Amino acid sequence: MSFGLTNALAFFMYMMNSVFMNELDKFVVVFIDDILIYSKSEEEHKEHLRIVLNRLREHKLYAKFSKCAFWLKEVSFLGHILSEKGVAVDPSKEKDVLNWKQPETVTEIRSFLGLVGYYHRFIKDFSKTAKPMTSLTKKECEEAFQTLKKLLTSALVLAQPDVTKPFDVYCDASGNGLGCVLMQEGRVIAYASRQLRKHEANYRTHDLELAAVVHALKIWRHYTLGNTCHIYTDHKSLKYILTQPELNMRQRRWLELIKDYDLEIHYHPGKANVVADASSRKAHCNVIEARPTVRVICCEMDEIETPTKQRRRTI
Repeated sequence: MSFGLTNALAFFMYMMNSVFMNELDKFVVVFIDDILIYSKSEEEHKEHLRIVLNRLREHKLYAKFSKCAFWLKEVSFLGHILSEKGVAVDPSKEKDVLNWKQPETVTEIRSFLGLVGYYHRFIKDFSKTAKPMTSLTKKECEEAFQTLKKLLTSALVLAQPDVTKPFDVYCDASGNGLGCVLMQEGRVIAYASRQLRKHEANYRTHDLELAAVVHALKIWRHYTLGNTCHIYTDHKSLKYILTQPELNMRQRRWLELIKDYDLEIHYHPGKANVVADASSRKAHCNVIEARPTVRVICCEMDEIETPTKQRRRTI
């Protein structure tokens, strides 16, 4: 893409965002010349359509009727399928993944990871699964390639977040990486994970678990900043991080970031009995309410643990 065309697209995106500044992320999403209008009811949608069309008229902008679609219950937008159920991967992308040939060069590996990486929030433990593909060990690369194909083509439907309601964030860390799950009212909104950086491998368990919390707050800042956020961790000492008298320099730096958020840190044992009734567990953990979906997520987060982490706890 030429420099001139890039500047023209950037200017057009800026102009469209300026036109719909008051409506953006309330009931309008704009990407270059694509305008998506979403509503909770038909009456509300009728009013939203009127506002958007009037806004276009005010700025002397025109939409080609043959390229417009109205009153849809489901729409394909930027590689996703949006519906009242939530956000799902576009089936056409799943077909591309299933037909993808085994990558044999670094360039082909990066190309495949670029595609599935776009949908990383749909895939639990994405970074952990994709790690072998960054190496050129043939056996491990083949296993990771097939696993990622399977995960992406069976990705769950993610719930659409409501920024007026509190969020629940489940965090965990291991000797390989950090994992987080963003939830709201018992429904998964997104998964996030990443591999440990070289220096992080030397962190103590306390700092590693805190790093997972910081990672979640940073990556979902646009959701959690300004909203009530409940953090769930299986590392009990993190409950007292806000009142801990002695902190190292790293913890002090992270605490400055954490204080920007309205959050509560809760302890939930990693080995909690997921079959037990919620009321029988309230005496053992600081969870105000437990739902079936939440218990399943706790079980999934427990799977992130590795022998390395268990060994650290023993020590």
